[in-house]
Amino acid sequence: MKKKFLSLVLLSALMLVLAACNFGGSKEKTDESSKTTETKSEDKTLNLTIASEPPSMNPQLANDNISGAILRSLFEGLTRVDKDGKVQNAAAEDIKVSDDKLKYTFTLRDQKWSNGDQVVAGDFAYAWKWALNPKNASEYASILYPIKGAQAYNDGKGKEDAVGIKVVDDKTLEVTLENPTPYFLELTAFYTYLPVNEKVVKDNKKWAAEAGDTYVTNGPFTFDEWKHSDSISIKKNADYWDKDNVALNTINMKMVESEATAHRMFQSGDIDYLGSPFQVVPLDAMDGYKKDGTLKNKDYAAVYEYKFNTKGKFTKNANIRKALTLAIDREGLSKDILKGGQPAALSDVPIAIAGFEDENNGFKDNDIDGAKKALEAGMKELGIKKASDIKIGISINTSEAHQAIAQYIQEGWAKNLGIEVKIDNSEWQVYLDKVSALDYDAARMGWIADFNDAYTFLERYDTAKNGNNDTGWENPQYKSLMEKAVKETDEAKRLEYLKEGNKIITQEFPVAPIYFYVNNYVQKDYVKNMEPNKLGEIDLKSVDIQK
Repeated sequence: MKKKFLSLVLLSALMLVLAACNFGGSKEKTDESSKTTETKSEDKTLNLTIASEPPSMNPQLANDNISGAILRSLFEGLTRVDKDGKVQNAAAEDIKVSDDKLKYTFTLRDQKWSNGDQVVAGDFAYAWKWALNPKNASEYASILYPIKGAQAYNDGKGKEDAVGIKVVDDKTLEVTLENPTPYFLELTAFYTYLPVNEKVVKDNKKWAAEAGDTYVTNGPFTFDEWKHSDSISIKKNADYWDKDNVALNTINMKMVESEATAHRMFQSGDIDYLGSPFQVVPLDAMDGYKKDGTLKNKDYAAVYEYKFNTKGKFTKNANIRKALTLAIDREGLSKDILKGGQPAALSDVPIAIAGFEDENNGFKDNDIDGAKKALEAGMKELGIKKASDIKIGISINTSEAHQAIAQYIQEGWAKNLGIEVKIDNSEWQVYLDKVSALDYDAARMGWIADFNDAYTFLERYDTAKNGNNDTGWENPQYKSLMEKAVKETDEAKRLEYLKEGNKIITQEFPVAPIYFYVNNYVQKDYVKNMEPNKLGEIDLKSVDIQK
């Protein structure tokens, strides 16, 4: 599922790019107070900026943060994940799980599409099977793979009728899984699992291209206006089943690529919130917002890392990889370059992941003595006499942020290990091709969790053939642990398998975790209930404006 890290690539670039102008945080403008009290009390409009045009407003074709953030407001899946990471019933009024945890029966509540049609179980089944149909090239189809027969169908090796999705009647959807999946109810909140109105979609293949009559939704909001490459406006859905608990009347989203411009808009009162997943707080504005106490942050289930080519001339050696990993000063990087309070990553599984809050101890940060010992051992194993004979390339995709991080690590490796380090900068698609072909030594990458479970990070390395591995590394014991974790029904045992796997990958160093992301954001005092959960998502259904 290559596209899974695309959204993080864009996000990390936005989170870290050095802005052109230096703006600090400040108090809200006094001209805001010139509005009448009556106008303030009635104002339920939230103004935001988004970094770009959403690539797709089709739930089954979307693969990025911006599209996902909007889609979760326009549509409603069987479940929702709240700001505390808890799964809540949504379009499903009742959910029953079989004793073997393989069969889920969803009973839909009374709900209508924005055109007045009834939401039926067939709308979910149609959407999911559409995503799995290989002809439709849904890049996130693999998130449906826990469903029985889903991967075989998507790979062109199985039939649609064999997929474990059954419409019992208009109100009942029955789903059978390949293996017990503890996080399945989190998945049903993900945007690929959102329903679409089958009648509308079948009548118009371009139904999701515009904010017209064909764009039919079942969520708390509907499209009001979509000016391509300029702005999006959504409004409260009068037909939504839970409309009484939706406070906002309108949400305006202006497309603003520049973080500095978005920052100025926040300071002038043109927007009410600045932060992921819509836009980001510019790096050089962090200190000002910290100083005036307005900067907020939350742990984020995402990791920034350097992958190693385990087939490379030097990086094929585990001790060389260990030396490079230990010789990174993560705390210094966070303090001097990132400035957003990003925790040092000493494990590949973020501390925001349930059960792994205390597992960030795989190695010591900035362990120069340990790095030198590992380097010496690696040189002996490779028959190298001088450290300067080791030449390592750091591959990055074009971004001032990635460049700044790479230069910091380059200087540390050269100074503390005495090796030669060069930075290779490529445009995104060229970069992806190089990484996939193992045409690199160390390559920058990032990974966002789609659900709060360590498996989403660890399964990438179950085999060298895994499309998200890109290191050439595999370990039979590690593969066995991942297979056991997939089939285990006892949650405690399953967690132990995942922790054992995490220890193995942290000891063999096919990847050097660098830092865990945090969500930094600022908001006006009158914005209520707007904060990202650990997956970086914000449920706009819960947001209120209280002026």
